[in-house]
Amino acid sequence: MSNNKKVLIVGGVAGGASAAARLRRLDENAEIILFERGEYISFANCGLPYHIGEVIQERDALLLQTPEGIASKFNMDVRVFNEVIEINRKEQKVLVKDLKNHQVYEEPYDYLILSPGSTPIKPPIPGINEAKNLFTLWTIPDTDRIKSFVDDKKPKSAVVIGGGFIGIEMAENLAHRGIKVSLVEMADQVMGPIDYEMAAILHNHMKDKGVDLILKDGVKSFEKEGKEIVLQSGKKINTDLIIFSIGVRPQNELAKNAELKIGKGGGVQVNEYLQTSDPHIYAVGDVIEVTDFITGNPTMIPLAGPANKQGRIAANNILGKKEKYIGTMGSSVAKVFDMTVASTGNNEKSLKKLGIDYEIIHIHPGSHAGYYPGAFPISMKLLFDRKTGKIFGAQAVGNEGVEKRIDVIATAIRAELKAYDLKDLELTYAPPYSSAKDPVNMLGFVADNMVNDFVETFQWYEINDLLDNDALVVDLREEIERDLGNIEKSIHIPLGELRHRLNEVPKEKIVYVYCQVGIRGYLAARILMQAGYKVKNLDGGYKTYEAVYRPDTPSDCVIKIDDDGIARKDCPK
Repeated sequence: MSNNKKVLIVGGVAGGASAAARLRRLDENAEIILFERGEYISFANCGLPYHIGEVIQERDALLLQTPEGIASKFNMDVRVFNEVIEINRKEQKVLVKDLKNHQVYEEPYDYLILSPGSTPIKPPIPGINEAKNLFTLWTIPDTDRIKSFVDDKKPKSAVVIGGGFIGIEMAENLAHRGIKVSLVEMADQVMGPIDYEMAAILHNHMKDKGVDLILKDGVKSFEKEGKEIVLQSGKKINTDLIIFSIGVRPQNELAKNAELKIGKGGGVQVNEYLQTSDPHIYAVGDVIEVTDFITGNPTMIPLAGPANKQGRIAANNILGKKEKYIGTMGSSVAKVFDMTVASTGNNEKSLKKLGIDYEIIHIHPGSHAGYYPGAFPISMKLLFDRKTGKIFGAQAVGNEGVEKRIDVIATAIRAELKAYDLKDLELTYAPPYSSAKDPVNMLGFVADNMVNDFVETFQWYEINDLLDNDALVVDLREEIERDLGNIEKSIHIPLGELRHRLNEVPKEKIVYVYCQVGIRGYLAARILMQAGYKVKNLDGGYKTYEAVYRPDTPSDCVIKIDDDGIARKDCPK
């Protein structure tokens, strides 16, 4: 198949190591050389925070393949501490520096795969280079440095700068080590892939877990060798440890210097076969600009799952298989203390930016049947096109069963199912695991109702403007629920009394109804619409609204919602 092709791979970990293994499996005669400028070619970078937190006890558990192991298993030349410093495209050679003996040598290739990954962003903030207690986390040596600092210095306080995946995971794991944690995020929310009202659930949970969450504020300077942080607001924080985690950038210098085409976001441009602008050079992983599977637009999505798949596909194509990489959806999941957050596809922020029309669904079903002990709500959000039914994206936050629902929706998106098709999916059910109507089915039912004009909804962020304009807002919940918190200026008509109190509801006004999670609001909308009223139901109910405008509730109390959507406060005695 190959005529003894010589393939050089720059960088290991997800993309490069996957490409190398696939090449060997397909072609026993290919010459494969894997270059890695560090010591480790295949490690579990997603597990690094958990080793620092001592959830993963053994450091060796993070090392997926040793250089010796992969060289032996796959019969390839693995060269650690060897950095590729230049590509000569005309002569199809690379210039390599052996970092141990400082020698520079050339290596010719038939094909080259670039998988250098990305690197943490570290802007020139005053004092950043003098801060002796400041660390970034991206590699095994980074992990060793942070863990040694925590073990030896025993810091009492830490500031995590950045509320993305690594920032939040580090906040949790440092708290797990008994350290008082503050998290500083310049945006108004943590976890950029989800929307604000969904992130607000995480904000509340993190605060309940003792994290000092500082949003809409950035770092102005580091003072006293990192012992003091001055924020843009003027606020000062004293700290023993700083984790700097504001994002990553692609390591594109090698590609840039070789005059390969680079996208606006800094990623190396590749075609559908993962070839760069040079047909003999492929690129995979965090360094490349990918196609958004849903919108078709170029984007940057640095995730391990897509990188692994890209490595495999690049290897296939080098050996003549001609397989297309059809885009990335950005499916992701993270643990946030006792909660899980997962998402796939586009969020509302990105759809607005692109000028795409969309509909929104919020639901809060139980993780499993309410009559089986231990059920907790999963807050879910679906975005879709009302005209075509196309699913744009989904988000979920909850205690259990979160990621499997997002995985189902990610599969539905890939299969090009419509939002209302979700109601027809036959998913597994037993009381400890789900309900007869799975949360994913529920999203489909709501989408079907909206498309068929059985209900019209309004959003949590419209409420303040509605109240300012004297809109008629009706609370359909029971008195005990209303006492737990309600929307200001709303009138109270429990659903069970609505049919007998229609004379209290003026027909000349739009009636805005709400309940706890939207179920009773839908029932009320059907009653009112068939009685000649113009009515809108609060999407996601009071629970979605409350996540953003949470009234003070003791942190040891839990609001539990039964299968009928009725809320009850459960507090320890």
